[in-house]
Amino acid sequence: MTSDGQSVERLRAYLQALKPEARSLLLQELERNLLRDRENAGNEMILQELRRAARAESRPVPRIGDAARMFFVPLEPFLIDGPVNHRRVGRIARAALDSIWAWLGRDLIPAEAKALNEDIDRALLADDRTKADQLVGALHDCAVAHLKEAIAGLGADDKANRRLAIQVGTPRLIDDINVLLGVLSLREPLAEVSRRLPNLVRVFERDQADSTKALLDSIAAQSSSLRSSGACESDFFLYSLILLMNRLAAPWQIIRIAARAAESDATARIAETPYAAAVTIVLGELENTVSELRAEFKAGRPIALMLKGIHDAARGLRSEMDLSVDSAWSRQLTAIRADISGLLKTEIESTPGLVRRLLRPRPAKEIAPGALLDIKDIAEAETRVEFVDTCRHYAGELAVSEVTARSYSELTLHLETGTKVLLDSLRVAGDADRPFRQSQVEAAIRFCRVLFGGEYAGLLTKAAEVAANTAGIERKPLRA
Repeated sequence: MTSDGQSVERLRAYLQALKPEARSLLLQELERNLLRDRENAGNEMILQELRRAARAESRPVPRIGDAARMFFVPLEPFLIDGPVNHRRVGRIARAALDSIWAWLGRDLIPAEAKALNEDIDRALLADDRTKADQLVGALHDCAVAHLKEAIAGLGADDKANRRLAIQVGTPRLIDDINVLLGVLSLREPLAEVSRRLPNLVRVFERDQADSTKALLDSIAAQSSSLRSSGACESDFFLYSLILLMNRLAAPWQIIRIAARAAESDATARIAETPYAAAVTIVLGELENTVSELRAEFKAGRPIALMLKGIHDAARGLRSEMDLSVDSAWSRQLTAIRADISGLLKTEIESTPGLVRRLLRPRPAKEIAPGALLDIKDIAEAETRVEFVDTCRHYAGELAVSEVTARSYSELTLHLETGTKVLLDSLRVAGDADRPFRQSQVEAAIRFCRVLFGGEYAGLLTKAAEVAANTAGIERKPLRA
């Protein structure tokens, strides 16, 4: 038997050894987890074994999340793991699903949800997936009808909107309902789009844009469910373009299909086509990335990939479209770039000062015996140096060219000149101040590795070793 087969057998034996009540609790907890994140293959394998054991014992096990997970399957490509108060177009936060499902079953369609939920559980316990899918489809149809009524009943009544949002427990309920309604109404044509799109599009050039446009136009024209559902055609293109963007290696390239549809780079011409949604999506994603960048920066996590993504998207928007004229899109991109610039400038400007404070040569009397630089301070400064070096490559589109060039110049000059002073100080250091001076040199080597490369840092490391080894010798007095 293979190692994988042995692992499965050991898992099965372990689960069978559990008491039925323990298995039931474990099953419920795993299903709750799957409702939040369906990508865990390990959990799915354990669930299969638990369900098999339940059927063998003819025990009706409470099923938490099966109906909900199947209900939300069409939403999966549009779910995000971000905060529930995000502003991404056509998206729902995964964290909001529990509240939405509870609202559907408690207030919107309580009788239908309860009956179909029980029927779905029975079908799944009997391994009748076809029947379960049919029942979920009926639940979708029921939910769509009542969601339309709920939206129509709210209208422009802000108080009613806020009251419902509090009742459901999600801050952007109206947007979430619109996404839920749009996707469920269009689930059949969107499933066809998903089936026929490539799993990964590495480069989305003119030919790929033309063929994708032809595909979407064809599905939109031929879809009977699109016509019978009364769904807005613009919604179909919005969600289809999100499906496409999910499969692009460079998501911003989705705007190319908009330019091809308009046969022009003029914003006015592009805005007249249903593919204008591509530009709206990219700008919305760009705004969201800036918000995430702020959070990641405050947390001290690496942001190089995020900066590159923002740079590529901003450059793509400006190169693929004529944003020189005044338009809502050009104003939005200008505001985004200004927001990025304001966020980055302060951090870029303060980095040289942070490095200088750490590497400042100190007289021996200011150094406590055995003292060292704080390792956290060194790590923070190294991250900031990497940040400035990264900004140097993307400064133009991030609107920080001048401040980045100035800060980078200050850093390189200080490290080139200051490191020699640190080595000289280490060479004549005494037993009390040597550890601190050595920690300064080691910090300087880390910063130099970022700015000047590994070869330069390697030479500096050898020079530091020589300086440390000769420190005691140079301080010995000469004998007559």
